[in-house]
Amino acid sequence: MTVSYDPDLRHDTPLALKLKARIRATGPMLFSDYMDACLFDPECGYYVTQPVIGADGDFITAPEISQVFGELIGLWAVTVWRQMGRPSAFTLIELGGGRGVLMEDALRAASRVDPAFMAAMKLVMYEGSPRFRTAQAERLRAHAPDIREHVRYTDGPAIVIGNEFLDCLSVNVVDHEDRTRLVGLDAEDRLIYVRSERARDASWGHGLKPGEVREFSSAWHTVQTLLGNGQRDSAALFIDYGYEAATSGETVQAIRRHAYEHPLTSPGEADLSAFVNFSDVAQRAPHIGLAVDGPVTQAEFLGALGIMERASRLIATNPARANEIETGVARLMAPNGMGTRFKVLGVRSPQLPPLPGFRTR
Repeated sequence: MTVSYDPDLRHDTPLALKLKARIRATGPMLFSDYMDACLFDPECGYYVTQPVIGADGDFITAPEISQVFGELIGLWAVTVWRQMGRPSAFTLIELGGGRGVLMEDALRAASRVDPAFMAAMKLVMYEGSPRFRTAQAERLRAHAPDIREHVRYTDGPAIVIGNEFLDCLSVNVVDHEDRTRLVGLDAEDRLIYVRSERARDASWGHGLKPGEVREFSSAWHTVQTLLGNGQRDSAALFIDYGYEAATSGETVQAIRRHAYEHPLTSPGEADLSAFVNFSDVAQRAPHIGLAVDGPVTQAEFLGALGIMERASRLIATNPARANEIETGVARLMAPNGMGTRFKVLGVRSPQLPPLPGFRTR
């Protein structure tokens, strides 16, 4: 959602003061660097200082809405592990796992259907927030006492889960003249957008009209780093709000206290994110030997995994929670809400069969 910027509404947050000093010293900064700082600055970043998730935060993720979501992801991972030939050792990675709710539900479900999966698993939780890393360790201790906190792992089979992770990766914004968006200061020392003096790449702005912009995310680089060239058995599942076909237009948004605001208004105190360009990942993957499944809508994916059947079984054993369970599932599947706004993409080594939950082409 595009929100106009009124410099007079700005908040001189601790991060704003820090970034202004940086800009005065070294000049305007790339918007991608600004976005990274807003979210992950080790002293003043949003994920370090703010509640983030839940009623006190700015958003609620699918695992927080219904336990069925995480349980289905756990069963999905077990099926993928079996497709890999049940390796005796593999790495399970969650990117940006928040408070660990998804992984807790996933491992609980997985442990019930296949203890061998749990015995073979080495868990890596890649999380930028120290507070969330602590919460994950406490929540997951019963299922995975030895949690690694980085994504550097030995070669071997790997399963990667990224729910609402790609949207918080930084983006660069380019206009019709291939000028890159920068963040600078005006004459009154207020943060403003400025354009780079030189074109960054002669093709980035191709086809844009004056006034139009195009965003370029680091999502593809993240996928390539995790999965390499597909020579080892590996699979990744990404669930996020985004679009299936390449498009122009700005999708960067800032949310503070459950309300939209301009990305420059409250640095470090607002959640910055951008819609994920799934088509970019889907088109690039085959060029380095990876196969792609999807993207499909979240409703299609969860429906294919049997969300209705699993919800019915959960209600049968917990009748007092029937309304809660039904409401949560309905929200995940809503045709004009999360069910269609969120897309799901699978990326895998080509020797593996199509991943569960995706229609075959």
